[in-house]
Amino acid sequence: MGDDSEWVKLPVDQKCEHKLWKARLSGYEEALKIFQKIKDEKSPEWSKFLGLIKKFVTDSNAVVQLKGLEAALVYVENAHVAGKTTGEVVSGVVSKVFNQPKAKAKELGIEICLMYIEIEKGEAVQEELLKGLDNKNPKIIVACIETLRKALSEFGSKIILLKPIIKVLPKLFESREKAVRDEAKLIAVEIYRWIRDALRPPLQSINSVQLKELEEEWVKLPTGAPKPSRFLRSQQELEAKLEQQQSAGGDAEGGGDDGDEVPQIDAYELLEAVEILSKLPKDFYDKIEAKKWQERKEALEAVEVLVKNPKLEAGDYADLVKALKKVVGKDTNVMLVALAAKCLTGLAVGLRKKFGQYAGHVVPTILEKFKEKKPQVVQALQEAIDAIFLTTTLQNISEDVLAVMDNKNPTIKQQTSLFIARSFRHCTASTLPKSLLKPFCAALLKHINDSAPEVRDAAFEALGTALKVVGEKAVNPFLADVDKLKLDKIKECSEKVELIHGKKAGLAADKKEFKPVPGRAAASGATGDKDTKDISAPKPGPLKKAPATKPGGPPKKGKPAALGGAGSTGTKNKKGLETKEIVEPELSIEVCEEKASAVLPATCIQLLDSSNWKERLACMEEFQKAVELMDRTEMPCQALVRMLAKKPGWKETNFQVMQMKLHIVALIAQKGNFSKTSAQIVLDGLVDKIGDVKCGNNAKEAMTAIAEACMLPWTAEQVMSMAFLQKNPKNQSETLNWLSNAIKEFGFSGLNVKAFISNVKTALAATNPAVRTSAITLLGVMYLYVGPSLRMFFEDEKPALLSQIDAEFEKMQGQNPPAPTRGISKHSTSGTDEGEDGDEPDDGGNDVVDLLPRTEISDKITSELVSKIGDKNWKIRKEGLDEVAGIINEAKFIQPNIGELPTALKGRLNDSNKILVQQTLNILQQLAVAMGPNIKQHVKNLGISIITVLGDSKNNVRAAALATVNAWAEQTGMKEWLEGEDLSEELKKENPFLRQELLGWLAEKLPTLRSTPTDLILCVPHLYSCLEDRNGDVRKKAQDALPFFMMHLGYEKMAKATGKLKPTSKDQVLAMLEKAKANMPAKPAAPAKATSKSVGGSAPAKFQPASAPVEDSVSGTVEPKLDPKKAKALGVSSKAKTAQGKKVPSKTSLKEDEDKSGPIFIVVPNGKEQRMKDEKGLKVLKWNFTTPRDEYIEQLKTQMSSCVAKWLQDEMFHSDFQHHNKALAVMVDHLESEKEGVIGCLDLILKWLTLRFFDTNTSVLMKALEYLKLLFTLLSEEEYHLTENEASSFIPYLILKVGEPKDVIRKDVRAILNRMCLVYPASKMFPFIMEGTKSKNSKQRAECLEELGCLVESYGMNVCQPTPGKALKEIAIHIGDRDNAVRNAALNTIVTVYNVHGDQVFKLIGTLSEKDMSMLEERIKRSAKRPSAAPVKQVEERPQRTQSASSNTNMLRKGPAEDMSSRLNQARSMSGHPEAAQMVRREFQLDLDEIENDNGTVRCEMPELVQHKLDDIFEPVLIPEPKIRAVSPHFDDMHSNTASTINFIISQVASGDINTSIQALTQLFQIESLAREASTGVLKDLMHGLITLMLDSRIEDLEEGQQVIRSVNLLVVKVLEKSDQTNILSALLVLLQDSLLATASSPKFSELVMKCLWRMVRLLPDTINSINLDRILLDIHIFMKVFPKEKLKQCKSEFPIRTLKTLLHTLCKLKGPKILDHLTMIDNKNESELEAHLCRMMKHSMDQTGSKSDKETEKGASRIDEKSSKAKVNDFLAEIFKKIGSKENTKEGLAELYEYKKKYSDADIEPFLKNSSQFFQSYVERGLRVIEMEREGKGRIPISTGISPQMEVTCVPTPTSTVSSIGNTNGEEVGPSVYLERLKILRQRCGLDNTKQDDRPPLTSLLSKPAVPTVASSTDMLHSKLSQLRESREQHQHSELDSNQTHSSGTMTTSSSSTANIDDLKKRLERIKSSRK
Repeated sequence: MGDDSEWVKLPVDQKCEHKLWKARLSGYEEALKIFQKIKDEKSPEWSKFLGLIKKFVTDSNAVVQLKGLEAALVYVENAHVAGKTTGEVVSGVVSKVFNQPKAKAKELGIEICLMYIEIEKGEAVQEELLKGLDNKNPKIIVACIETLRKALSEFGSKIILLKPIIKVLPKLFESREKAVRDEAKLIAVEIYRWIRDALRPPLQSINSVQLKELEEEWVKLPTGAPKPSRFLRSQQELEAKLEQQQSAGGDAEGGGDDGDEVPQIDAYELLEAVEILSKLPKDFYDKIEAKKWQERKEALEAVEVLVKNPKLEAGDYADLVKALKKVVGKDTNVMLVALAAKCLTGLAVGLRKKFGQYAGHVVPTILEKFKEKKPQVVQALQEAIDAIFLTTTLQNISEDVLAVMDNKNPTIKQQTSLFIARSFRHCTASTLPKSLLKPFCAALLKHINDSAPEVRDAAFEALGTALKVVGEKAVNPFLADVDKLKLDKIKECSEKVELIHGKKAGLAADKKEFKPVPGRAAASGATGDKDTKDISAPKPGPLKKAPATKPGGPPKKGKPAALGGAGSTGTKNKKGLETKEIVEPELSIEVCEEKASAVLPATCIQLLDSSNWKERLACMEEFQKAVELMDRTEMPCQALVRMLAKKPGWKETNFQVMQMKLHIVALIAQKGNFSKTSAQIVLDGLVDKIGDVKCGNNAKEAMTAIAEACMLPWTAEQVMSMAFLQKNPKNQSETLNWLSNAIKEFGFSGLNVKAFISNVKTALAATNPAVRTSAITLLGVMYLYVGPSLRMFFEDEKPALLSQIDAEFEKMQGQNPPAPTRGISKHSTSGTDEGEDGDEPDDGGNDVVDLLPRTEISDKITSELVSKIGDKNWKIRKEGLDEVAGIINEAKFIQPNIGELPTALKGRLNDSNKILVQQTLNILQQLAVAMGPNIKQHVKNLGISIITVLGDSKNNVRAAALATVNAWAEQTGMKEWLEGEDLSEELKKENPFLRQELLGWLAEKLPTLRSTPTDLILCVPHLYSCLEDRNGDVRKKAQDALPFFMMHLGYEKMAKATGKLKPTSKDQVLAMLEKAKANMPAKPAAPAKATSKSVGGSAPAKFQPASAPVEDSVSGTVEPKLDPKKAKALGVSSKAKTAQGKKVPSKTSLKEDEDKSGPIFIVVPNGKEQRMKDEKGLKVLKWNFTTPRDEYIEQLKTQMSSCVAKWLQDEMFHSDFQHHNKALAVMVDHLESEKEGVIGCLDLILKWLTLRFFDTNTSVLMKALEYLKLLFTLLSEEEYHLTENEASSFIPYLILKVGEPKDVIRKDVRAILNRMCLVYPASKMFPFIMEGTKSKNSKQRAECLEELGCLVESYGMNVCQPTPGKALKEIAIHIGDRDNAVRNAALNTIVTVYNVHGDQVFKLIGTLSEKDMSMLEERIKRSAKRPSAAPVKQVEERPQRTQSASSNTNMLRKGPAEDMSSRLNQARSMSGHPEAAQMVRREFQLDLDEIENDNGTVRCEMPELVQHKLDDIFEPVLIPEPKIRAVSPHFDDMHSNTASTINFIISQVASGDINTSIQALTQLFQIESLAREASTGVLKDLMHGLITLMLDSRIEDLEEGQQVIRSVNLLVVKVLEKSDQTNILSALLVLLQDSLLATASSPKFSELVMKCLWRMVRLLPDTINSINLDRILLDIHIFMKVFPKEKLKQCKSEFPIRTLKTLLHTLCKLKGPKILDHLTMIDNKNESELEAHLCRMMKHSMDQTGSKSDKETEKGASRIDEKSSKAKVNDFLAEIFKKIGSKENTKEGLAELYEYKKKYSDADIEPFLKNSSQFFQSYVERGLRVIEMEREGKGRIPISTGISPQMEVTCVPTPTSTVSSIGNTNGEEVGPSVYLERLKILRQRCGLDNTKQDDRPPLTSLLSKPAVPTVASSTDMLHSKLSQLRESREQHQHSELDSNQTHSSGTMTTSSSSTANIDDLKKRLERIKSSRK
C-alpha cells in the first residue's frame, strides 16, 4: 500500500495524469470541486488544466472517464481558455466516448460538444463530428448524428451549418446499419423543420421508400417558424429578451427575427455545383450546325440532360450560349427553338448570377422570336427569358427590351409587355427608379393606344404592375396625358397584381401615396442609393446616379458642378410641365373671336385692323390694360393671341404698335395658362421680328416668356427650326444669341443636343459672319454644360473655324454654369416639389449624355474582323486591333451592341505579346468613353478580365490595366464590379501584383461610395489572407484598405469573419481591425439638397478623353466627405474640368487645376490620439533625432497619407524646395478656412516643419516661419493647447533655428517662441529653452538666454524649472562664457531676475568667481533699477494657467470665457512660489486700509472672505480660491433652505472642473448640520476617493496638479473636523484595515489614512464628549482581531501599531478607568485583545506619575518606558544614536535623545559621542539645543485649528518629528536672531494673538522636511527655511493660525488686547463687505 500513500500527497494536476486509476479518479473529483469553486472565468487556475482536459475525456477506465467527463463539462462551461481545447477534446469525445456502452458517458459527451458550441466554437465541433461520420463503428456515427441533430434543434440553422450535413445525408441513408438510417431520418426531419422545401432537391437521389417515409414525417411538422432554444454566449441577452416576449404572451418580434431566418437558406446554396462543359458531346458544336434537324436535336437533348443539374459550376459558357442563341434565333424547326430555349432556361437557373454576363446577348434574340405563335414555343421562350431575367437586372437589359418595343409585330409587342410586367413584379420601389421607369412607361403608353387589343391589355398589365410596385406618386407624372378610362383600366390591373416580394412592396407603394414627400425620398434614397454607382444607361435616362454618389462629383472628372444646377431645376420644370401641361385643342377663328370679345372691350376688337396706326396703337393699349387685369383662369390665351395675329398681324408696319403687340404676347404668356398650341400661333411671327432693330428686344422677351410657359426644350426646337427656314441672317444670328442667353437662364436640362448640333453645324457653314459668331457663342454656352466632349462633333470643321471654337471653349474654361433663374417657379407645384429632387438632377445630367447621337457599330464588327483579332500571327492580330480602334474613333459615341467584339478582345487580354495586351487595354479605355454608362453590361465578361491583367509582371502593363479599370469604373460606378463573386475570386489568386494593385484600387474607390453590395463581404477572407501575405507591399495595401472595408461592412461583420482563421492569425487580424476601427473614415454623406444643383454636373464628364491620368481622379473623390462645411469645394472644383478642352490635356495642367479643389486636411476622427498612442506604445519611432533619417520621413509620409490631400503631400515631400514653398503657400491660404483640419493634423504639420528646419534653403525656412507665426496666432485665437507630444517633437528643433546667422530668421523664431507661450505653458517652455543654452552655437546660447530673461520678466519666477535656484545657477554659468554676446545675455537675464526679485538673486545663484560676481554687480548697478515692491507682471501669471488645462483631452479647448477680473484674481492666487526674503512681510500682510478705499477693482489677496460668515474669522479660511466660478457670494443666505443648498452643491460637485467640485464639497462640509449627516459608509468612500485622488500620479502631470492636491488636502481637513466624529473615526479605522489587507493598496495610502487618524487624535480632547466610544472601541476590537499584535509587527512600517497605541492611549488618558465601561458592543470581551491592552494601559498610567503624559511626549515616553524596562540603557542609547546617524530617522532620534536626557538627567551620553567626528558631535548638541528652545517656547504658543499634520507624503508628522531642519542644515552655531526672524514672519502671517496654552509643536517644525546635513552659509540656511514657510503658506491658501505673535518686539500681549484686535478686524471686514455689495 506504499503506492497509495504516495499519490495522495500529489497535487491535483499530477494526480490526473497518474497511472493508477484511483489516483486519477481522486484527481478528477478534486478538479471538479476546484472548477466549481472558481468564480472568475479568466482565473489563472484554468490554464493549469489546459493540456489535461483531453485526458479527462479519453480515460481508459470507464468509471474514471465518467468523472473526467463531468469535470470537463464544468471546465468547458466556465473556463475562459476552454475554446483552445475544442479540436482535441471533441475528437477525443467522438473516438473514445461515443463508443462507450454507458448511456451516461454518451450523454455527457454530447453535452460537452454542445457546450463548446455555446462558447462560440460551433465550426470546430461540427468539423470533428462530420469526421466522426466516416468512422467504422456505427455507434460513433449514430452518436455524431444525434449530437448534430441536438445542436441544430437547440442552436438553430444560423449556428449549425447545414450544407456539409446535407451533403453527407444521402450516404447515411444508404448505410447498412438500421440505427444509422433511423438517426439520419431524424436529422433530416430536423433539418426540414428549419429550411423546409430547400431540403427536397438534395435528397431526390435517396431510396423512394425512405423519401416517402420522410415526406410523411415532414407533413406532421408544425408550420410555424422554428426558434433556437439555446444561444451562444454572445447572444445570451437575446435569450433573455425572447423569454420576456414569451412571458408577455406575444412573440411578434421573435417571429419577425426568425421569419428572416427561414428564407435565408436557399436550396441552391445546399447543392453541389456540377461541372458540365467537359461532359458535352465531343462533336456537339459540329452537330448543332448540322443540316439534319435530327442531329441538331440530338445535340440539344444532350445539353438538356446536362443542364437539368440544379447547380452548375461556373465556367466559360460563352460558346455554348452562342450556339443555343443561334438555334433560337435562326433555326427553322420550332421544336428545336423550344428545346434550345429550355436549355437556356436550365443554364440560367443552374448558373444564376454567373449567367448574367451572357444575358445581354440572348435577350434580344428571345424577344424577337416571340413572333412564333405556337404555344409550346412561346411558353419555352417565356420560361427562358424569365429565368434569364433573374440572373441580371432590369437595368442591364432595358436597352434591348426597349429596342424590341418598337417592333411592328403585335405578338412581339404583347409578349415583351408581358415580360416587362413579370419583371416589374420582381422589382421593388428601389430597384425600379424613375430613370428606369420613365423609358418603360413611355414605350408602354404607346402600346395602350395600339390597334391590337392583346397588345393594349399587356401594356395595361405592365403599367398596372409598375403602379403597384412604386406607387401612384412615382408613376403619375408619366400618365399625365392618359385619359380617365385608360387610367382606370391601369388602376384596375394594378389591384389584381400579386407581387413576388409579398406585401412589402405594395405597402411601400401605399405609404408613398399617403406621404408624398417621404415616400419619394424612400424610393430614391433607401435602395436607390445602392444603385448610385451603376450608371447603366437605357437611352432615355441612362446615367442613373453617377453624380449623386460622389458628393463632390466634380473633381473626379472635372465636370463643372453646375450642370446639374441647370439640370435639376430644368428637369423639375419638365416634371412640373408633365404634371400640369396645358393641352389645348386648336380653336377656329370664329370661336376665338367669340371668346376674345367676352373679355376685351368691343372697340378694341373693332380697331385691331384699322388702317390708322394711331387707332391700332390705342387699341393695343386697351388690349394691354385688359390683359393686365384679367385673372389667370379666365384668360383665353389662344383666342387673344389669335386676335393679335389677325391681319395685319405680324406684318404690322408701325414699330410702336408692333412693340406693343410683342409686349402683350409676353404678358399673356406670363399671366395666362399658355399652351403649345398658342405658342405655335405666335412663334413664327416672333422669329421673324427677332432681327428687327427696334422690335427685336420685345420679340426676345416674348420668346422667353413662352419658353417659360412651354418649357425651353420645346420652344428652342421650334424657334431653331423656324429660324433656319428663314433667309434673313440677322434673324438667324439673333435667334442663336437669344438661345445662348436662354440656356443660361433656364439651364440645359431636357434640350435636344442632336437637333442643336445639326443646326449649329448649319450655322457654322453660313456665309454671314454674324451667324457664325453667334453659333460659336452658343457652342461656348453649351460647352459649359456638356463639357469637352462637345468638341468631338466639330473636329471635321475647317481648322480656322475650329481654332475659333477652341478659343471660345478656352474662354469658358473654369467658369461655372450659372444657376438657372427661370423656369423654376411656374410649374413646381408643392406636390412635385421636394420629393422629386432625389433623382432629378441625374435626369438633367443624363439627358446631355443621352442625347448625343450614338452610332451603331455592330455591323462593322464582322466575323472576319473577329477572326483577325484571334489570328495566330501577331501582326494580323495587331491589324485587327488597329481596325477596331479606328472604328471606335470614327464613331465617337457608340451604341452598346458591339456583337462579338467583347469575346474577341477578352482573348487578347492574355495575349503572349505584351504590346498587344496594352493596345487592347487602350481600346477598352476608348470603348468605355465611347459607350458611356452602357458599358456596364460588359463589366462581368470584360471588366473582370481587365482586373486579371493587374497581375501582370510588367509594370507598364499593370499601369495601363489600372487606367482602363478606372476609365470603366468611371462610366459604370462600382456596384457592378462589387456584385457577385468575381472580384473576390480575383483577390483569391495568390498573385502579389494582382493583390496589391486590386487592393490599392479598392482602397481608392471604396471611400467614395455611400453604400456597397453585400457581396463585398466575400472579399474579406481573402483580404485577411493578404494581411499575412509574404509580400510586404501586399500586406501594406491590405492594411490600407482595411478601414474602408470596415466603413461599409462594420466592425462586427469584419470581426465575425475572423472566426475561420487560425488562432494566431486571428489575434493579429483582430489587432489590426481594432487599429483600423480607430482610423475608420465616415461614409460620404449624401449630397445635401442645396448642393443637388451642382451634383448632376459631373455627368457629361463621362466623355472625357480616356487619357486623363488616373490618379488625378482619385484625390478629388475622397474629399467631399472631408469637410462638409465647405460647399465651397464644389464651387472651386469646377475648375478641375478646365484643362480638358483640348483632346489630350497635359498632365501638369490637370494637376494644377485639381490642386484647387477640396480641403487639404482631412479630419480623421481620433487620428491624433491614435498616433500618440502608437508613439507611446513604441509602435512608431519617437520624433527625436539630430538629423532626420529616411525612416522618419517615410513614417511621417505614411501618417500623413490618411489626413492630407494627396497632391499636397506630393508637394510637401518633393525633392525640389520650390514645391515646398508651393505647399506652404497653399497651407497659408487654407489656414483660416480649415481650422478643424489644421488642428486635427497639427502634430504632423509641426513634424513636417521640423524637417524644413534641416533644409539649407533660406526661402523655405522664411516661408515656414511665416506660416508658424500665423499658425500660432490662429491656435491662440482658437484657445488650443499644444499637447506634450506636439511640443516635444517641435520646440527643440525650433530652438535650433534661434541661432541662425541671419538676423531676420532669429527675430522670427523669437516671435514664434513668444506666441507659443499663449498655447503652451511658459514653465514648460523654460526647460526646452534651457536645453538650448547648452548648444555649441554661441548665437543660439545668447538668444536662448535672452528668451529666458523675457520669460522671467513676463511671467515671474514661477517659470524657472525645476527650481529657480537650479535654473539661475545654470544661467549664471554663462557669465563666464568666452563669447561676449553670451556673457551679456546671461548678465541681462540675471539682472531681469534681480529687477523682479531683488537681492534674493545672489542667494539663488550660489557662489560665483570673483570676476563674474564683480561683472554682475557692476551690471546691476548700471541697470539702476530698484526692485519693485512686488513683481508687477506676476499678477497676470501665464494666461494659460487660468485655463482648466485638461491636457488629457486632445482638443484642449477652454470652457466658456470667464470675466477677466476673476481670471486675474485666480491667476494671482495661484501664482507659483515666489521666493524672495524681503517680500515675506508684504506677502503676509493684509493692507486693510487699501482694501477699504477700494471699490472692487483691485484684487485682494483674500477673496475667500466674501464667502464666509464673519464668525468663521476665528477659524482659518480653508477654501482655496475657486478655479472656474466662485461659489455664489450669497451662499450663506441659502443655508436656510437645506434642499436648495444641497441641489446647489450637487450641481457644483458635478462640474467638469475638478477644483469647482472640490470647492463645492468643501462648502458642503462647512455647513455643520449637513456635514454631520454623512454616514460612516459615505465618509469611508469619500475619504478613499480623496486620498486616492491625492496619490494619483496623473494629477502631477496636470498644469495645476499641486494646486489640486492642496485643495483636496484642505478638503480632507474640513471633512475630519466637521463630520460626525464617531462616523469619521470609524470610517478611518475601517479604511486603514482595508488598506492594510489589500495587497494592491499602496503603502502611501495607508500612511495618509494614519495621518488622518493622528489628526483625529489631536482633536479628541475637544470632541471626546460627542463621540460614541462604544462604537469606536468595537471598531478597534475588530481591527485588532483582523490584525493581532504579531501580524501588525510583521508590517513593513511600524506606523500602524503606533497609530493604534496612540489612539488608545489618548482615549485612556481622556476617559480614565471609565473607558472600560464602554466595551458593551464587543460580544465576548474576555477573548478581546483590546480589553487586556486597555487594562495594561490604565495600570501603566496609574504607575507613571513622573511624566505629565503630554500629547507631545506620549509616544516617545511610553516607548522609552517599555523599552527601558526590557533592555539595558546602553542598548537603548545605542539605538537612539543609530537613528540620529541614519538619514531618515535623524529627527526622531534627536527627539528621543532629548526625551531620554530630560527623563534621566543623570544619564551619561559622553561615551557615545566620543567615538564620533567633531561635526557629528556639534550636530547632536545643536539639535538638542534647538529642541530645547522649541519645547520651552512651546508653552507660549497659541492654539491651532489649522491642518497640522500636513498631508504631504514627504513629511513624517509623528509627534516625535519635532526637530527643525535648521538644526540639520549646517555646522555653524545658530543665533537667536534666526528665531526672532521666524517669529516675525509668523506674526505677520496671522494678524492675531491668542495666549491659550497648547502642547503642540509649532507648524514650522512639522513642515520642515528632514534634510541631509550639508555645508552652506547661514544666510542660505535662513533662506531655505523662509522659502519653505512661504511654500507652506501657498499650499494652504489660508491663514494658518498656528504660532501667532503680533508685535515685532516679540513680547506677548494679553488676551484682552487680542480680543480688541479681533473686534477691530471684524468692523473693518464688515465695512469691506458692505462696500463690495
